[in-house]
Amino acid sequence: MTAVPSIMPPDERTRLDRWRDALLAHPRGARLWRWLAPTLITLVAFVLRVVNVGDPHQLIFDETYYVKDSWSQWLLGFPSTWPEGADERFVAGDTNSFLGAGSYVVHPPLGRIFIGAGMALFGSDSSTGWRISAVVFGTATVLLVYLLAKTLTGSVVFASVASGLMTIDGLGIVLSRVSLLDIFLTFFIVLALWFVALDRRAMRNRWSARAPGETTWGPVFWHRPWLLAAGVAAGAATAVKWSGLYVIAGIGIYVVVTDALARRRAGIVQWPMDAVRQGLVSFVQLVPAALVVYLASWSGWLFTDGGYFRHNMDATPATGFWAWVPLPLQNLWAYHQQMYAFHVGLSTPHSYASPAWQWPLMIRPTSMYWHQDEVGQNGCQLPSGCTEAISSIDNPLLWWAGIAAAIYLLVRFVLLRDGRYGLVLMGLAATYVPWLLYPERTIFQFYTVAMVPFLVLGLTFALRDLARGPRSMTRASGQAWVVVFLAVCVILSAFWYPVWTALPVPYEFWRLHNWMPTWI
Repeated sequence: MTAVPSIMPPDERTRLDRWRDALLAHPRGARLWRWLAPTLITLVAFVLRVVNVGDPHQLIFDETYYVKDSWSQWLLGFPSTWPEGADERFVAGDTNSFLGAGSYVVHPPLGRIFIGAGMALFGSDSSTGWRISAVVFGTATVLLVYLLAKTLTGSVVFASVASGLMTIDGLGIVLSRVSLLDIFLTFFIVLALWFVALDRRAMRNRWSARAPGETTWGPVFWHRPWLLAAGVAAGAATAVKWSGLYVIAGIGIYVVVTDALARRRAGIVQWPMDAVRQGLVSFVQLVPAALVVYLASWSGWLFTDGGYFRHNMDATPATGFWAWVPLPLQNLWAYHQQMYAFHVGLSTPHSYASPAWQWPLMIRPTSMYWHQDEVGQNGCQLPSGCTEAISSIDNPLLWWAGIAAAIYLLVRFVLLRDGRYGLVLMGLAATYVPWLLYPERTIFQFYTVAMVPFLVLGLTFALRDLARGPRSMTRASGQAWVVVFLAVCVILSAFWYPVWTALPVPYEFWRLHNWMPTWI
């Protein structure tokens, strides 16, 4: 492999450019870096997420639901009801006091299955066991961001920056250290879009290998294994939370539009209708796979007898056209109707509720845990006492710069029609825009963890353009600004890390992090 030639004059080249060319000039060094970069980034991400993950040994925030429900589901095949005072008994080690009757839960089972698996491995009485699955999936999400970025750009540096930002992202760290569902949802969303990116690359190779020439109709591609894999991953996302449905819809729209544009570029005369033909085939490849995975996630409920609503329709089964549907599936459909009614009508006041229009401004992050000890209490050695907090607040610079970069990327997409920008923007839209439709519903800022991978990708695209030197500055100046920006992001994440991870700090240090009154 030879050094990559530069179009820049010699005096405009920076030390970073020369270092890059020297590295690429040595095949062994280039191969080593391709493996070393994601390995080191993933290792750092794991350490940031796993260190002291068992503290506090309490069921914090919505862990009160997910931990106990996950354990009873792991043992019984369905979530069970629990007696009064179950939280205290569970924390004390009495983890099998569930009553055995089916409990009404409003999310699909897959995330709870993963939480239960971690508890089975590390012990249901271990707070590390409660949260270890979130650690694993949160760390794996960082690696997926690297793979997605590398697939989109082919650049190790680009992928390292994007995944590095994901590594130090506060929301990603927090949701990887508490036993909620959103980190599992995020993992499968990024996995689905990585498969879409691989499908996009495979399809571009197919079209480029095709003999040029104008024809009325183009080929219909049935063999698209990456699109099938995307359906499986998106189905798994939906089996964690129903918001995965928006991702399936986003993937479908993206695939149809990109197929239509590819056919127009290839000279297909009837390219709009030709894209519809391919779209029907793509639907068959995408949606049934998602449906199979979703139904499979309910297998514990379907093949046991004690789940909530499991026999609701047995006494009065459906008639007419729906009579052919097996009774377990009729019961499951009736259960889903109840779940839907709950989600649509959820408007319970909550002190940390945050409507979606507030999310870009980061007005109301969620306080998941806050505790204060006097000196000498519970081992506190700080003269002014110890404050412990877990807040879903993000690294402010990273978050707000990511929002600005998303707007920048939208403008660039309109101007350049770059499909890579379109994929990132589709992921961002599918994880944010639908929440704007429910302004009265009780929702929380930490849902934005599913947006973060696409914000860091958009931010990395913007930083790459800055590093290349816009018209108003030299390339060296642009790269210097990028280095300064990344350094400040790291410093701010180090500053915020204690209040993401419940480390004991002085009260005044915790106060320094509350830049807005609404952050408390």
